[in-house]
Amino acid sequence: MPALRKYEISHPWLTFTLDLRNVSPRLWIALGEAQSKCQHMAGVPLQPDTAAELHRIYLARGLLATTAIEGNTLTEKEVRDLLDKKLKLPPSRKYLAQEIDNILAGFNGILNDIKAGRFVPSSTQLIKTFNAQVLNKLTLAPEVSPGQIRRHSVGVGTYRGAPAEDCDYLLDRLCEWLNNIHAPEGEEIIYGLIKSVVGHVYLAWIHPFGDGNGRTARLMEAKFLLEAGVPSAAAHLLSNHYNLTRTEYYRQLDQTSKSNGDLRMFMEYAVRGFVDQLREQISTIQEQQLMVSWVNYVHEKFGSQRTAADRRQRDVVLAMSKKAGAYIKPADIKQLDPRIAAQYATKTPKTVTRDMNRLKRLGLIEAGPMGYRARIEIMRAFLPTSLLNRPRSSGTPSTDVEGPDRQLELGLTLPTGQATHALGH
Repeated sequence: MPALRKYEISHPWLTFTLDLRNVSPRLWIALGEAQSKCQHMAGVPLQPDTAAELHRIYLARGLLATTAIEGNTLTEKEVRDLLDKKLKLPPSRKYLAQEIDNILAGFNGILNDIKAGRFVPSSTQLIKTFNAQVLNKLTLAPEVSPGQIRRHSVGVGTYRGAPAEDCDYLLDRLCEWLNNIHAPEGEEIIYGLIKSVVGHVYLAWIHPFGDGNGRTARLMEAKFLLEAGVPSAAAHLLSNHYNLTRTEYYRQLDQTSKSNGDLRMFMEYAVRGFVDQLREQISTIQEQQLMVSWVNYVHEKFGSQRTAADRRQRDVVLAMSKKAGAYIKPADIKQLDPRIAAQYATKTPKTVTRDMNRLKRLGLIEAGPMGYRARIEIMRAFLPTSLLNRPRSSGTPSTDVEGPDRQLELGLTLPTGQATHALGH
C-alpha cells in the first residue's frame, strides 16, 4: 500500500469530487436562472455608446472587486479613470493601479484566446502563468516568486494552505478533474458556473503560491465563465459577490473545509449571489432599452409636426422623462433644463398649461396632486397582472398599461437529469 501524501493527512477535504445529487432545489433553480439570464443578456440590442458605457462600468466594478477583497483601496471612480488613462496617483499608491492593470491584462488575454478560437485546457502551467500575471511588477516578500509554487507554509487567518511539497501534484489533480467535466449540449453555462466555483474553492484551499492566490483563482473562474458563453460584462459577477459579502465568503470557505470538502452550501451561496448580480445587470439594461424605446415613441407621437410648440412639447416630455417618474410641480416645468428654460423664457404660465394638456391628450404624461410626470411605464410590455391591478397610494407612479392584461413569462430553465450526477475524478 503506497504511503499517504502529506496533504491526505492535513487536508483530507481535497477529494476532487462534487456530489450534486442531494443539493437543495434552490441551487438547481438558481443555476437554471443563471443560464437563462446569461443567454438573454448575450447580444441584447443597445445603442453602441450605451453598451460601451455599461461595459466600462461593469469592467471597472469587476476589476475592483477582484483586487479589493485582498486589500486594494481604489474607488470605482478611480478604476474607471484608470481605464480611461486619466488616473494620477502618488508614488505610494501606484502599486494599487498596477494590481488593476495586471488583472485587466489577464482578463484580456483570456478574451483574446476565446475570440481567436483557442480554448486552452486547464493546466498547472496555465495557473502559474496567471499567478505571474497578477503579481507582475509588484513589490513582493523575498520568499515570493511570481508564477512559482511556494516552498513555505502560507495561510489566511487560521487556515493553512496545503503542504508545499504537494502543491504541484494537487494542481495537476485539479486540472485533470476540471478538464474532465464536460457540459451536455445546451447546459454549457451551468457547467461553466459549476467549474468556476469548484476551481476557485480548490485553488483557495490548496493556496499554491506565496501571494496572489485569490486573484489567480478569480482569473480561472473568469476563464471558465467566458468559455461557457457568459457575456464578458457578467464574467466578474462572482468576484463582485464575494467582495460584497466578504465576511460570509470567508465563513463559507472555512465551513466547507470543515465538512470533508462538501461544496453544496458554498455552491448555493456562490450561484445565488451570481444570479442576484445578474438580475441587477439585466434591470439596468432593461432601463436603458426602455429609455431608447420611449424616446422613439415620443418622436413618433409628434410625427411630422415641426412647429415651435411641437418641438417645445417634445423636449419637455423628454426632459421630464429623466426625472425617474417623479412628479414635477407646474412652476418647475420651465426650469427642467437650460434648453427648456430658453424655450419658455418669453412664455406665460398659460403656455405651460396648454403644453401639459396637449401632452396628456397624447397619453405621454399624467397629472397628479404633486404635478405632472412622464408615463414611461406604458412602454413596459408583458407586465404581470398583479402589478397592473395593484392599489397605489397618492403620488405613486401608476403601472397601468393601455390594452389587455399582459403577463410576464419567466425565463427559467432547469438542468436535465444529466446534470445531477456526482462529478468526481
